[in-house]
Amino acid sequence: MPTSANGSARPLAPLPVRAHPLVLGVVLFLASELMFFAALFAAYYDLRANRGQWPPPEVHLDVAEAAFGTFLLFAASAVMMLATRAMDRGRMRAARCWTASAIVAAIGFVSVAIHGYSKDAFTIATNAYGSIYYTMTGFHLLHVVAGIGILIALLIGMRSRALLVNRRAGAEAMTYYWHFVFIVWLGIFATIYFVR
Repeated sequence: MPTSANGSARPLAPLPVRAHPLVLGVVLFLASELMFFAALFAAYYDLRANRGQWPPPEVHLDVAEAAFGTFLLFAASAVMMLATRAMDRGRMRAARCWTASAIVAAIGFVSVAIHGYSKDAFTIATNAYGSIYYTMTGFHLLHVVAGIGILIALLIGMRSRALLVNRRAGAEAMTYYWHFVFIVWLGIFATIYFVR
């Protein structure tokens, strides 16, 4: 046993708490996803820097509709924080309600995005802007759809005691993914709708 400066025995300090391997794995996965989206942002800004007019004149995006979609994604992320707190307090019914609310908001975001695509006067093949716009928003939309699947799995899993094992590491990992989806969208939204 270690001794103090005056020679008396002192207890060992507890080992630091480490992240659950599942949570660590998801964080590393999200880091790789962040690099993927960073490459898309780099492509967007490189294309923008080398064009006289950006976006092209035929591009007319509905900022208000996209802002509403952003609010829906924010709401989904915020209620997942409430769901996590409810799980920590053992209030599983409230956690299920918050998670279901997040799923509804996320489905609303997907609907807004698809409606926005239907109004676009350009496609992925029209020009460089269309290519990067649909690549960035399309990959993000795929992440949102995957996130909806993850939230549905979490909602179903909340009825099982298995979720309580390992301090709800699975639920924590799922919510990290969902918050990541929202944060990436903030960057995409600001880039596409406000950087001219």
